[in-house]
Amino acid sequence: MNKDFVSIVIPCLNEEKTIAYCIKKAFIGIKNSQLDGEVIVSDNGSSDNSVQIALDEGARVVKVQKKGYGSALIGGIEEAKGSFIIMGDADSTYNFEHADRFIEGLKKGSDLVVGNRFRGGIEKNAMPFLHRTIGNPGLSYLAKKLFNFDVGDIYCGLRGFTKKAYIKMNLKATGMEFATEMIVKSSLLKLKITEVPTTLSKSIAPRTPHLNTFRDGLRTLKLFFSYSFIKFFNLSFNFVLLI
Repeated sequence: MNKDFVSIVIPCLNEEKTIAYCIKKAFIGIKNSQLDGEVIVSDNGSSDNSVQIALDEGARVVKVQKKGYGSALIGGIEEAKGSFIIMGDADSTYNFEHADRFIEGLKKGSDLVVGNRFRGGIEKNAMPFLHRTIGNPGLSYLAKKLFNFDVGDIYCGLRGFTKKAYIKMNLKATGMEFATEMIVKSSLLKLKITEVPTTLSKSIAPRTPHLNTFRDGLRTLKLFFSYSFIKFFNLSFNFVLLI
């Protein structure tokens, strides 16, 4: 693990139309942070040209066999060389040029810096209406009440954290709930969480989202109530790490 080195980790599954765009933006983000760094594409079994495109763009490709958004991220983060980690999706909706905002927060002592798209700006039609008006705000509000943290956009997939904090979190979720587990566990472990504004844009290429609204929403609720049990009964730090 290199001090003052940033690793940008991008999970990927058949994103040949957008992965080059994301990698280019990621390298600009590293330059904006004034740190040395790398871009890791964590490939989860792409059958298109995503892997070759990523290599051509100068990214390091990590192949992860176990399926799932969380699995892909875990595989990529474990291979990351940086003391600072930025994660974000491969669909071109997140602006990796904002990496310096997250790094600045980490340099100032935060363990986890989460993007807030409601503060930074959401392009028209970039987020489904129900997600924008009910799903995300509702579940973010519930999480804030259950776990006493001030994060207004718990589903924002663009975020930064230290490798040291990530190791403490001991994350287990293999699906889309990985990002939510990260915030909840950080709160239970009393890590410092802050937010920075970021944006959400429409993808540069038509695609079918990997997110399943109802399935992944139910997984989030299950995760909330599992960890709220730990908080309610004030269970130990070691127990938090075990689950």
